[in-house]
Amino acid sequence: MGKGRHRYAIALGSNQPRSRTLTPHRLVEKAMERLSRKPFAAIAQSNIIETAPLGPSRRRYANACMIVETRLDPPELLDKLHKIERKAGRKRRRVWGARTLDLDIILWSGGMWGSDGLVIPHPAFRARGFVLRPLEGVAPRWRDPVTGLRIAHLRSRLEKPRCPPGSG
Repeated sequence: MGKGRHRYAIALGSNQPRSRTLTPHRLVEKAMERLSRKPFAAIAQSNIIETAPLGPSRRRYANACMIVETRLDPPELLDKLHKIERKAGRKRRRVWGARTLDLDIILWSGGMWGSDGLVIPHPAFRARGFVLRPLEGVAPRWRDPVTGLRIAHLRSRLEKPRCPPGSG
């Protein structure tokens, strides 16, 4: 792929402090600051929201989304995000464990990508309110290349009350 400019939707999350001052909220803020400097240009960033944990973790999360522009191709971006996570103290131990920082590529202006260790769009983002809520704030009209639906529509579908079986 060429070295044109790419736009990415990045989900940020943290639920493990590094110290008394480096709380999950502050770790997400610092990551947002880092994603606003070269080789990135921040196009938009959501508010940081607090959300319930997934899996066995008991700690609440600080979550946010950003739209960034960069010349990095998807694998190069993933490598850069992993370096930012490691610098924040992230150790990849278990899938649903507590983490100081989690940075995920959710969407890409190039559409879809699939390779070892990287799938875009993120396979689980459509079912995650903690991603869709902040993502809707920065990219409500961005379309999921798999379903063709806008982010606002995906969030609406996820949060729509379900009718109990046999009631409709």
